Amino acid sequence: MDVLDWLLASDPALAWQVERDLAGADETTWRATRARVATEGYGAGLLALQDADGQWAGGAYFPKTIVHPVEWGDREAQPWMATAWALKDLREWGVDAAVLGDTAERIAANARWEYDDLPYWGGEVDACINASTLATGQWLGADVSGLRAWFDEHRLSDGGWNCDWVEGATVSSFHSTLNALVGLREFSELGGGDTRESRRRGEEYLLARRLRLRASTGEPVADWVDRLEYPFRWRYSTLRALDHFRAASLLDGTPPDPRLADAMAVLRAQRSPDGTWAQGRRDPGAVWFLTDADVGEPSKWLTFFALRILQWWDADATVGRAGDARGVAGSGQGK
Repeated sequence: MDVLDWLLASDPALAWQVERDLAGADETTWRATRARVATEGYGAGLLALQDADGQWAGGAYFPKTIVHPVEWGDREAQPWMATAWALKDLREWGVDAAVLGDTAERIAANARWEYDDLPYWGGEVDACINASTLATGQWLGADVSGLRAWFDEHRLSDGGWNCDWVEGATVSSFHSTLNALVGLREFSELGGGDTRESRRRGEEYLLARRLRLRASTGEPVADWVDRLEYPFRWRYSTLRALDHFRAASLLDGTPPDPRLADAMAVLRAQRSPDGTWAQGRRDPGAVWFLTDADVGEPSKWLTFFALRILQWWDADATVGRAGDARGVAGSGQGK
C-alpha cells in the first residue's frame, strides 16, 4: 500500500491537510480541497445538523435533544454530539468561520453552560472545556478576552492546569495541561495574540516529564498515556502532545526540544509493518457519524498525525537522526 495515496483518498477534512503538510501540494490545490469541507463529507454533514438557535443537540456541552440518526453507543452517555465538540470538530477540519455566519451571536444568545448556567463565551470552570472554547471563540470572532485571562489566573504552582482545581486539586494534570496548551496555541494561530509566555511553564511541565513519565518515579504515568485514539477529545496521549509541540515549534520559530526523544521512540515503535498507525480505542457515547477506523484497524487520521510529526522531527539535524537512534535502542522500554 502506498500510504500517501491512501491518505490523499480521504474525506476533504483530512485530504487538504495531507496535501499541505505531507504531499507538498501548492497552496491553490490544498485551499481548493479545504473549501470542499463545508460542502462535502464530514464537514457538510455536521453543518447540516446545526439547530436554528446556533447549537447542536440543544446543549452547550451535553446533548439535550437528538432528532437525527446517530451511530454507536448510548445516546445519553457523552457530549460528543453537543455544541462545544461540534464546533471544535468543524474548526479543526478547516471549515471557514464565514460559513457559520452569525453562529457566535446565536450561541451567545441561546447557549449556557450546564455548570451554573454560565454564559457560553465566558467559559466555565473546566480548563479543558475553556481551552477549546477559547480557540473556537477566536475562530468565530466572539469576545473571549475574559477567557484568555482565565488561563493565567488559574495556573497551578507547578506550571500546569487541572480541571479539578475547583475541587481543591493543587497538582497539575497531564490531560488538563495539554488541553490548555493546545487551546492557547490555537488562539494564537487564529490571530488572538502571542501566548508564548502563558504556555511556557505548562510546556515545561510536560517536557520535564518527557511527555509520559511520572516526576516521582520516572515510570509511565498510566497505561493511557501512549494509547492512540482519534478523534482527539479530552484524553491525553503522547501523540497529541507531540503534535502540539510540533505546532508550537513552528508557531514560535523554535527547534524541537531534545526531551521529546523518548516520546518519539514510542511513536515509532507503534508503527505497523504496512507503514500505518492503528486505532487504539474509542470513547463511549453516541456520535453523529463515524470519522475514523474501528479499534485495531489502520487509522488515516492517526497515520497522518504521526507522519507529520516524524517529518518535522527528522528535518532537524540536531535531534532527528540522533533521536531516531536513541528511539531504536529504547523503544522496548517506552511502551
